[in-house]
Amino acid sequence: MDFQIHGVVSKTIFYIFTFLSVIGTIYGSALPINSSSSVQINSNSVLVALLDSHYTELSELVEKALLLQTLEEAVGKHNITIFAPRNEALERDLDPEFKRFLLEPGNIKSLQKLLMFHIIPSRIGSSEWPSSSVNESTRHRTLSTHEHLHLFTNKDSTKKVDLAAVIHPDAVIRPDGIIHGIERLLIPRSVQEDFNSRRSLRAISAVIPEGAPEIDPRTNRLKKPVAPVPAGSPPALPIEDAMAPGPSLAPAPAPGPGGQHHHFDGHSQVKDFIQTLLHYGGYNEMADILVNLTSLATEMGKLVSEGYVITVLAPNDEAMSRLTTDQLSEPGAPEQIMYYHIIPEYQTEESMYNAVRRFGKVKYDTLRLPHKVVAQEADGSVKFGNGDESAYLFDPDIFTDGRISVQGIDGVLFPPDDKENQSKPETEKTVQSTSSKISVKPRRGKLLEVTCGVLWAVGQDSHFTDCQ
Repeated sequence: MDFQIHGVVSKTIFYIFTFLSVIGTIYGSALPINSSSSVQINSNSVLVALLDSHYTELSELVEKALLLQTLEEAVGKHNITIFAPRNEALERDLDPEFKRFLLEPGNIKSLQKLLMFHIIPSRIGSSEWPSSSVNESTRHRTLSTHEHLHLFTNKDSTKKVDLAAVIHPDAVIRPDGIIHGIERLLIPRSVQEDFNSRRSLRAISAVIPEGAPEIDPRTNRLKKPVAPVPAGSPPALPIEDAMAPGPSLAPAPAPGPGGQHHHFDGHSQVKDFIQTLLHYGGYNEMADILVNLTSLATEMGKLVSEGYVITVLAPNDEAMSRLTTDQLSEPGAPEQIMYYHIIPEYQTEESMYNAVRRFGKVKYDTLRLPHKVVAQEADGSVKFGNGDESAYLFDPDIFTDGRISVQGIDGVLFPPDDKENQSKPETEKTVQSTSSKISVKPRRGKLLEVTCGVLWAVGQDSHFTDCQ
């Protein structure tokens, strides 16, 4: 009996070990590689040269994608060729939405595919470049799975990698690899399809069901439908109501030519003027703030979609560089600065100059309520603000599409109250606030004053402390 039990136990242990060995054989390749067994890279490696080269944007993407160990293993097995896009192709020429998609933590697989698509596990120098047009012999496998690159030469002797031209052949040559500089980023079809699917899913909006008709609590009757808004007419409510938190009280957007549902597409127009700032040059800091402060750009797009018009006073990069850390350290400071540079009117250089020529000084409302920005004529141009914190109209009419107007200025504007608070020390502010609190006295009511007058005539006012 004991022999049979021991036999069953031994067979069970044998089957368990057999099962574990099979599982280890199947999934052995998926287990993480120990860092101690990774290939040692010397200082003369092509990877070290890539990190130290002037292709800084590409090297930063490689680090963010956590590909250094994978590339070290590839260098240990192969002699690789890297096609490195120039920094301008990744900074300005790349679609901001696509770049944001690549840098999202959930899309690291797509970023890794994109970067591995730029690496061929074989050494191809400029002298070994094919001299014929695209054919089967120029098709090279990349480190990205199931992706290939085509190398060929144009009729004008320009070396090409798919759609990108090689502008710096043999930019970096090392014993274990070579780097060619190309003019643009290479995007595999799989990554482009991932981006298109994510973008289409984000654009889908749920259908809001229609509820029961609303009843007016004052009359206990059904509320009458809102009168239709004529096409192209502005909203009936002021812009302060549209910016208020909670459900918007403004009427439905006026029908217009720009959107899918025949409404003005304000978000696309805001995106267009940010792109115009980038291509115009000299306003990169302003564009970066609008891109990073997504809530501000969303609010601007919402206002334009609802029929409002705005004018943006855009400080140039030189003016933005003069901002101090104290001015930007407080929570919400960048938003408040930008709000003071947005006017809820459509103004051009001609309209503003005619206004200041005719009226001397003009005060424009801003989205930073209740502060206004003052404009006046100076040296044949329009000057905003007063004193040392003033700014001149520097680049007029950078972007004018009938709803959004962008005017470049050479300084950053602050409301007068902010300038006084910034110039005064903390002790002076404290003393001033304390004195203002002491000087305020409660105002006696009119009825109390009449009562004290009657008691004074009778001679009894001394019994009441309020009459003294």
